[in-house]
Amino acid sequence: MRHSGSLGPIALLLGLELALCRGQATSQYCGPQGQAERLHFTRLGKGRWLDLQARPPGSLDPLYRMVRGFLDMVQLNPFPEGLVRVALNEPSSVRTSDVVRYEAGYVVCAVIAGLFLLIVPTVGFCFCCCRCRRRCGGRVKVEHKSMACERGSLMTFLLLITLLLLTGVICAFITNQKTHDEVGPGVRAVPGVLNSLQGLVSDVPQELKAVAEQFSIPQNRVLEELDAVGVNLGSTIHTQLRGTVYPMLATLQRLGQDLQVSLDHLQLLNSSTGYLQTQQEPLVSSLQDHRHKLLSLLQDGQCQGCASALSHIQLLELGANFSQVPSVKSVLQKLKSVPEANFSNMVQKDNSTFNTLPVLTAMETANIVQELKEEVAQIPEEVRTLSEGFPGSEAADRWRQALAQAENSSRPYLRMIQRYERYRWIAGYVLSSVILLVVICNLLGLSLGLWGISAREDSSHTEAKGEAGAQFLMAGVGLSFLFSGPFIILIFATFLLGGNVQTLVCRSWENQELYQFADTPGNLPPSMNLSHLLGLKKDISIPSAYQQCKEGAALWKVLQLNGSYDPEKHLDINKYTAKLREQVESFNIDMKDLDLLNEAAKRDLEAFRSSGIEKIDYPSFLTQIQKPVVKVDILKLVKELEKLSQAQTESALGQQLKQEAQALQSLFQEKILPRQTHVVTLNQSVHALSASASNLQLVVSETLVNVSSLKTELPIRAHWILKNESECFLNREMAYFIQYVNWAREMVTEHIATCQPLSGALDNGRVILCDLIANPWNAFWFCLAWCTFLLIPSIIFAIKTTKHFRPIRKRLSFWEGLDFCPDYPRLPTARG
Repeated sequence: MRHSGSLGPIALLLGLELALCRGQATSQYCGPQGQAERLHFTRLGKGRWLDLQARPPGSLDPLYRMVRGFLDMVQLNPFPEGLVRVALNEPSSVRTSDVVRYEAGYVVCAVIAGLFLLIVPTVGFCFCCCRCRRRCGGRVKVEHKSMACERGSLMTFLLLITLLLLTGVICAFITNQKTHDEVGPGVRAVPGVLNSLQGLVSDVPQELKAVAEQFSIPQNRVLEELDAVGVNLGSTIHTQLRGTVYPMLATLQRLGQDLQVSLDHLQLLNSSTGYLQTQQEPLVSSLQDHRHKLLSLLQDGQCQGCASALSHIQLLELGANFSQVPSVKSVLQKLKSVPEANFSNMVQKDNSTFNTLPVLTAMETANIVQELKEEVAQIPEEVRTLSEGFPGSEAADRWRQALAQAENSSRPYLRMIQRYERYRWIAGYVLSSVILLVVICNLLGLSLGLWGISAREDSSHTEAKGEAGAQFLMAGVGLSFLFSGPFIILIFATFLLGGNVQTLVCRSWENQELYQFADTPGNLPPSMNLSHLLGLKKDISIPSAYQQCKEGAALWKVLQLNGSYDPEKHLDINKYTAKLREQVESFNIDMKDLDLLNEAAKRDLEAFRSSGIEKIDYPSFLTQIQKPVVKVDILKLVKELEKLSQAQTESALGQQLKQEAQALQSLFQEKILPRQTHVVTLNQSVHALSASASNLQLVVSETLVNVSSLKTELPIRAHWILKNESECFLNREMAYFIQYVNWAREMVTEHIATCQPLSGALDNGRVILCDLIANPWNAFWFCLAWCTFLLIPSIIFAIKTTKHFRPIRKRLSFWEGLDFCPDYPRLPTARG
């Protein structure tokens, strides 16, 4: 009975939870488990894509800008559309005057190069002959006072020119090597680019077939999750309902126990009351007999000391009158068939049934799950025909043949380019090394010459150092004259090729004049008609097609295919998913085996509720229980009589008192003591029933209402949970298919059936030719030309400086030679 006080709040909480469950039936929550995991698909179309080339910023960028600025000044004419059109269509009709007019800047540069090639070697030859006759580049014959200033100026200018030569030759070495490093990979990339573009259209169906095959990834994932869907749904239902079912089962378990306890107490109350009422009349009669006999004995005049016992004998009568308590037989009559049910077994059965809910759900949904798996195992017709629906193109074969022919025919030229590039690299390396030798000769000559001049005041000094410096300077002059011809030839050849590539090709390619030229009818010969060769739509120009391809346009939006193609039509799997949705929504669960309260238990509770146990007059029981069975303490009275019997002088009277004491002792043992035991039992039952009857009746009534409501609500709530979880499961499975559709759409439109590789190839070609090759190529000849034209002042100043390094026949003192040179401070001499 210790739980009966807590059953009321539990029942109220259950009723409140049921009300909340009704409110939840309109909401949906899936939680983290309802989210689909990210599927990993194999990326397709990698072979169709080219890595976009880009020249990273570098320290040579200012040099590249300087060279492009120089070429823009050399070639001021715009793109020669007419001249190129005639050259492509009728090469024999090209007029030299038109070429010269367009290449006017290059013609001027050619004239300058020709004069350089004629004059510098001729002057060098003449100077060599003059030197052989010892008439040029000799020595200073007479020292004069301004010679120190002249010598210092010549040395300074020669040093500055040498440093400029050193800077130029370092840049020449760097750009020569950079050009060589870029030409090889650029040339080798051409066949790969042409080969990758051959299958731009014809390889699409094969790629689309690979896309369709990857439908198995979400398909297998859904099939895998279908294997456990029944158990998962049942587990979710069990998890969400156990907060309601377990407390209700616990309430029924405790209620059954309390019901049994109350019934036991009621039966004890009835039996004890019956016993007390039955034995009450004999006890009253016995007490009256003993009281009458004792009064007669104690009132005898011969009885000594008996007056004090008379007051106790007067109380020898019945105390508690149990004939005045109400009968509980009517209540017991209503509960005669209780308990009809075994609450413990009932709760255990319901608990077992509820705990096997996941397995039961899996069994009930097994047939639908099998049908679902059969549906999922089928590939949708739309996806299966993804590749079959892609139309071909008549231009695809022309394109493939043209690119294959271009690839085959380009290989000999590409090998030739690589071979000649190696020759150019070697020549550039050798000539740059010659210029470096000239720089070294100048620096050594200046160093030795300056050392020789500073030592002339020493009487023991020899002119060997100054003579060696002069020899080094003349060696640099000789190298400059000797290699001036190869310098200007290599410079002009690379300048003419690299400059025209930059001004004629790269500049017009960058501003898309080439695309506009190719798009204009008649500019290209029929065999080079790109619009026809590529199979472009009639309403799309080449610049527009390039721009659309760069933005990722699909092939069917740019090319003229043999029919229309809509990827959305083939990626529409609504019919496929509609069947799955229909099957999932047919999931159902039967909870009829979860009875909670069977009919027998319900009858027990209803009988207890209508028994009227709470209406029993428990106070009247307590009133009698609080009274003693006999008003006097029998045992004390027996002891008092025994003392009186011993105190009597009259032996007959003493013997009679002793017999009465023994008779009272027997009466106590036989009738009064059992009666007291029954009163104790009655007291316990009355207190227990009076304390719990009213509350237990309330709990029984509320439990009956809540069980009835719960039995109605459980199937509704279980159905709602099943519907919610089925919807979450369906959404998760649909998310897998949506991932596939989104991935397939991206693959088809952005990686497979896209013309972006075409624009990427064109952009890569421009970057490789113009940024990676032409820039360092033009920078190389620019640096080499810089050094070559600086050789002229280097020759002049070297020849003039050489005279001052050789011995002077008639010299002034060192400090006298400084009198007219303001740049050198006058120091006091030993004579001054």
